[in-house]
Amino acid sequence: MRKRKANKLKIKDAWHNLSRRQQDIIGLGFIFSFFIFLFYFFILKDLPFPTTLSSREIPQTTRILDRNDQLLYNIYTEQNRTMVKLAEIPLQLRQATISIEDKDFYKHGGFAYSGIVRALKEIIINHQLQGGSTITQQLVKSALLSPERTIQRKIKEAILSFFVDKIYSKDQILEMYLNQVSYGGTAWGVEAAAQMYFGKPVKNLSLAECALLAGLPAAPTYYSPFGAHPELAKTRQAEVLRRMTEDGYIPSSQAKKAKDNQIVFQRQATNIKAPHFVMYVKDQLVKKYGEKLVEQGGLKVTTTLDLDLQNFSQDTVASEVADLKDLNVGNGAVLVTRPPTGEILAMVGSKDYFATDEDGNVNVTTSLRQPGSSIKPINYAVGLSSGKITPASLFLDIPTCFQIVGQPLYCPQDYDGKFHGPVQMRFALGNSYNIPAVKMLDLNGVDSMIATASAMGITTFKDPSKYGLSLTLGGGEVMMTDMAVAFGVFANTGIKKDLVSILKVQDNQGKVLEEYKQGFSSNKDPNLQKELTKLSSPSVLQIDGPRVLSAEVSFLISHILLDQNARSAAFGESYLPIAGHAVSVKTGTTDDKRDNWTIGYTPNFLVVTWVGNNDNTPMNQWLTSGITGAAPIWNKIMRHVLRNQPDLWPKKPDGIVGATICQISGKLPDDSNCPTRFEYFIQGTVPTETENLKRNIAVEKDSGREISLVQAPAGEPQIPPDRIETKEKQVVSDWFTPEYCLDCPHDTDRPVKVTP
Repeated sequence: MRKRKANKLKIKDAWHNLSRRQQDIIGLGFIFSFFIFLFYFFILKDLPFPTTLSSREIPQTTRILDRNDQLLYNIYTEQNRTMVKLAEIPLQLRQATISIEDKDFYKHGGFAYSGIVRALKEIIINHQLQGGSTITQQLVKSALLSPERTIQRKIKEAILSFFVDKIYSKDQILEMYLNQVSYGGTAWGVEAAAQMYFGKPVKNLSLAECALLAGLPAAPTYYSPFGAHPELAKTRQAEVLRRMTEDGYIPSSQAKKAKDNQIVFQRQATNIKAPHFVMYVKDQLVKKYGEKLVEQGGLKVTTTLDLDLQNFSQDTVASEVADLKDLNVGNGAVLVTRPPTGEILAMVGSKDYFATDEDGNVNVTTSLRQPGSSIKPINYAVGLSSGKITPASLFLDIPTCFQIVGQPLYCPQDYDGKFHGPVQMRFALGNSYNIPAVKMLDLNGVDSMIATASAMGITTFKDPSKYGLSLTLGGGEVMMTDMAVAFGVFANTGIKKDLVSILKVQDNQGKVLEEYKQGFSSNKDPNLQKELTKLSSPSVLQIDGPRVLSAEVSFLISHILLDQNARSAAFGESYLPIAGHAVSVKTGTTDDKRDNWTIGYTPNFLVVTWVGNNDNTPMNQWLTSGITGAAPIWNKIMRHVLRNQPDLWPKKPDGIVGATICQISGKLPDDSNCPTRFEYFIQGTVPTETENLKRNIAVEKDSGREISLVQAPAGEPQIPPDRIETKEKQVVSDWFTPEYCLDCPHDTDRPVKVTP
């Protein structure tokens, strides 16, 4: 002990005997050594040698399975890839790649300082690792490093890129890059990509084909012409051609000719089941795990899809669309989900994924289309939520124009060309009358409807200033996937559940990377019926998610949409009822007949169907909602889904009460014994006023028309006083028309009211 203390004292004395400068030098030496140690331990210790650039791990197949472990698709990399020399690769493909990926490739020393500055800016300001990688860096990243996005990996990437640039020539680096980079699917390297997409050797590619290929490596799944959004491949190609023009590789005239050139793609192999869904899932996997892990990582992905239901839905769409050929219907799509869990059970993006005449690989379920009247329930839900209306509220379906500042008068009409007079909200929604819906939106305000629609899952309604009152008739574009989420809110008693397509992801060692545990067992499970029965009782099964509507409003909308009596005037005996099951359903057809929808649900299943044409050409004007188009497809699939299921009704919340009301006015019956009906109300909104239709109003002597609704044509004098008299009439009103005479004659060829 004494000897150790003596040594410490000697060291302390020696330190104090040093000059301040000597102490600083020693201190800096220790700090420098410490940083050298850290740099070695975290960066250099396991840094691969640049000379091993050509060696890689053997890729493994990623399997996409349905919920019952039936194989949908194998994602893999070809083992026997064809390597090509740089001289065999078209000069224009090399130039296109350099223009879009790394325009200073032949100038920098492995990495571009501008890219590093941009990446650092994103890290510091937005706390996100950003690209800015050169071709050399991309080669190093794909061949020598893991796909993780960390600062540590970026440093390794920069060091290796520097040495790779010193060891190999620029042409060698470019050749290795073009032979190793992923172009999507099984295509790794330009030769495999040329064969997969165009069915020809890379040396025979045209400028248009070269530009398209060059644009793929940045995001192969996203830009793939065989992916979920094939139109993005063409957009990316145009960007490559623009860059080539800016860099002086080609004149603008040549770029325009290549852009306008119609590319013929190689027909894909058909060893894929539920292709639209598989591409939808793959896109999600790539965004989360990266292209390399998905393409080569040997993942096992169990999805929510029920392949048997998928095949039935696909066959139904194909056969029904074929029968609609005379009505100029070229395509159809279906989405089947479970509202309580958000699981996608079937996704049919077109009548035939492999069809070329209708752009079959375009997934209509994720495309923008106009919803027609199928958007109306959201509008009425806003009115119910705000307390402006009840299911008994009266709307006058009469000729009405709406004045919008700076725009021509907006004068909507019903699809049948008729006006239906006084209708209560239940029947206005059930029969999908247009004028009451526009009045409802005018009362709500476009801002309120967009806010509620967005909360319910409609992601495409952004700027309220871009929409008018036609929004409630389908004037804004939506996606089928969003409509499934929004209608799922009604089915879930007001709770929103985002769509789910993946139940479990496991790596090649069986380790679970993610798992969705709210999914129910498959349709083949004998215990499924017991689980479904529980769904009718929220006290037994709590649906997890944000509440965006009250249970009371959701119940009222769902009850109206399953009420066959409420829609019988417009739809009569149609494809909307499902025998033995209470199903809430809404149709929608755009005025120009470009889109035709049917959306229906129970507390446990939801089916969305659509028919139309991908090029947006109109269908035959005789196509009728509920009778032709999407409704028969919906009916067949919904009957198939519910064939062995219990009849589940929407659960009535405690805040819902019933009352007897007058059939015409929606008010409480008085002593005159008005015809009555039963209606549901949110507690506290039951009408308190009794019906009294008799009122003295001014009418025109000759015609008997009420003066308040008579509008003299422009340039004609108003009705003189001696032609006006007061009579007792039966009168009702709504928010826009204070007096509407039930027993007076009415003009139906011109509007009777213009709102301010």
